[in-house]
Amino acid sequence: MAKMKNNNGDKNGKQTFTISAFSENHIGLLNRITIIFTRRHMNIESLTVSGSAIPGIHKFTIVVNDIPEKVEKVVNQIEKLVEVLRAFYHTEEEIVHQEIALYKVPTTALMESNKVEETIRKHHARILEVTQEFTVIEMTGHKEETQELFDELNEYGLLQFTRSGRIAITKASRELFTSYMQETAKDSVN
Repeated sequence: MAKMKNNNGDKNGKQTFTISAFSENHIGLLNRITIIFTRRHMNIESLTVSGSAIPGIHKFTIVVNDIPEKVEKVVNQIEKLVEVLRAFYHTEEEIVHQEIALYKVPTTALMESNKVEETIRKHHARILEVTQEFTVIEMTGHKEETQELFDELNEYGLLQFTRSGRIAITKASRELFTSYMQETAKDSVN
């Protein structure tokens, strides 16, 4: 597991952690992972599952806000699952992360004033699609940034909004899991 840096949390000692779990794609694994959080009364803030840099291996990226000791216990429980190859937890300072958000606004709001276009430019968002009825806008950023654009676009009659879960990579020069897999491969050859 990743070592934790000194990170001041809230008044209850809670901090935001990003958990990365690597596994093969097994039916029911997501359910078993979420049960671990439920048993420990931990809320999952964000959950994203995708392929990893290693073919056939999937990466679960889970964001939680809790005390370090509880997060460490949860990661240990996740790692005990047969299908999980390795699991790690990281503080905010140890990762680079982003989310993607999509916004759907009436096209009339875009045509009636330059304010919507100025708002889009100010937030470095981009227009994905324009129809007679609606315009879809995309923004990549941290949750606070995508929420700020949501608040501003809501004034123009926002029709729909969705935000993805966090995706993250470590700031370390090599990902812990990739290093682990390479060491395991060397050990099996010797």
